[in-house]
Amino acid sequence: MSSKGISLDRPGRGPGMHMVKSNEKLNNPKEAINRLLKYIGGKKGSLVLIFVFCVITTIVSILGTKLNGDIVDKYIAVGDISGLYRICIVLIGMYVVATVSTFIQNRLMVSIAQKTSADIRKDLYSKMQHLPLSYYDTHSSGDLMSRLTNDIDNINMTLSQSITQLISGVINIVGMLIAMLMLSPSLTIIGLLTVPITIFGTRSIMKYTQPLFIKKQRDLGKLNGYIEEMVSGQKAVLLFGQEENVKEEFNNINQSITKSAILADALSGCMGPLNNFINNLTYLVLAVCGGVFILKGMNITVGVVFSIILYMRNFNQPINQILNISNSLQGALAGAERVFEVMDENPEKDKEDAIHVNDLQGEVKLKDVEFSYNKDKKILNKISLDANKGQTIAIVGPTGSGKTTVINLLNKFYNIDSGTITIDGKNIDDFSMESLRKSVAVVLQDTYLFSVSVRENLRYGNLNASDEEIIKAAKLANAHHFIMQLEDGYDTVLSDNGSNLSQGQRQLLAIARAILSKSSILILDEATSSIDTRTEVEIQEAMVNLMKGKTTFIIAHRLSTIRNADKILALKDGEIIEEGNHDKLLESNGFYANLYNSQFRSGLSI
Repeated sequence: MSSKGISLDRPGRGPGMHMVKSNEKLNNPKEAINRLLKYIGGKKGSLVLIFVFCVITTIVSILGTKLNGDIVDKYIAVGDISGLYRICIVLIGMYVVATVSTFIQNRLMVSIAQKTSADIRKDLYSKMQHLPLSYYDTHSSGDLMSRLTNDIDNINMTLSQSITQLISGVINIVGMLIAMLMLSPSLTIIGLLTVPITIFGTRSIMKYTQPLFIKKQRDLGKLNGYIEEMVSGQKAVLLFGQEENVKEEFNNINQSITKSAILADALSGCMGPLNNFINNLTYLVLAVCGGVFILKGMNITVGVVFSIILYMRNFNQPINQILNISNSLQGALAGAERVFEVMDENPEKDKEDAIHVNDLQGEVKLKDVEFSYNKDKKILNKISLDANKGQTIAIVGPTGSGKTTVINLLNKFYNIDSGTITIDGKNIDDFSMESLRKSVAVVLQDTYLFSVSVRENLRYGNLNASDEEIIKAAKLANAHHFIMQLEDGYDTVLSDNGSNLSQGQRQLLAIARAILSKSSILILDEATSSIDTRTEVEIQEAMVNLMKGKTTFIIAHRLSTIRNADKILALKDGEIIEEGNHDKLLESNGFYANLYNSQFRSGLSI
């Protein structure tokens, strides 16, 4: 940890985590709009109904405005009070129709927006299940969560609030323009003179607000990533006394969002007052010009001038709405691009003729395997090893020597640069990834448990496992005893990542889950690294049951998991520098012997 806070660019296994470089311009807004329209296009029936009700609302508005002008000329001017009452009742009825029609439009659009966002969310989540591990190694999980939640919610809000305004706005503009031209072409032209000024002013403001809205959206993803990381690592923050540094860095990110949001919202907020000022000038000019026409005896009445002003108001309002929609649209498009950016990532793909296997024997061979996470540094260099069925292979070496990388390659989480990896004589590239990974059980140092019952956590290793098989696996893993001591036994719901269990209990559950998977290849990735020696006895006994008949790879750091291995590989700087069993390597008094004497001698033996 630095004195200035905890960086988001934190190294980890693999190439390391980093945030994607921020881009404050929309890359391809037209493409984003077209892709959103494809999602909306599946709701054509509802869109047609929205269009119909928008037309009804517009017609009612046009007729109502015309009747307001008639009130002045045909009833007020001649003193027809009874006629005035009748026309007012008609107008009230028309306003009720317009209100109901508008409600139906909004109801339909909310439904479309929710279904569209649900479809996008489903597609995004589905795509995330098929992205390679390398993608998650290089992207903050909090940022990905922000794309799945905040960005899609932003799209949903924009769709539900803006699409009906856009459709009804266009219909209103056309309808009002036709009505105005029919009443008075000359006043209509005078009123339209200010429209270009409104559009120019709005576009000028948008030029400055667009990058701010995009930056706000990206900063929000960065903040979510930071929060997710800090909440997960709160214990480390407290242990190392980094509370003040964490608060400082959080405040820096939070202030960055606040600054961009204030600037964006403040600038975009100028559009409303500016447009209102221009519109009010327009109404004043129309009133003055209309008065002049009447005084000069032109064929125009007070009611016509009144109707034109109302029409112009109804004409300008949707223009202003459409221009204002651009604000929310910018944020939605920024979110859409972030969503589609993930959707466009290359997924893991099997070969067209990939083999689906269920009965691998477990003969594993690596020949001249080379691998690097990036071109600057080679992680593995000409690695070769043979593991026969049922053999136990221990891999030892200092941190960064490539131990875990070997395991990742066996699971095909990454593609090798050169060389070959075969299982039972077949290249792993020829296997479907699903069947390959089902054939490999993994017990990690940091076991992940879901917030469901113990039973369901164990069943994750084999979704078809019966309750009897689950209990049998738990007994083999020495987990049955402590499970039965839990409040609800196998039905006890675990808290976040099994935090209500000890580390040893979590490891035993992981071993039971691996037993249920019935795989032919087993990987133990430092599975006892954070366990006390007493608990390790239980885990080692469970591991012996788990390893029976399986080809096992162990990333080891204690004597008990090394000494009885059939073969030990000593890695250093990505190369196998020694190979043999425990006694042979000790006799050679080389790298392994030094490593064993300095790190492993304190381990226990069963």
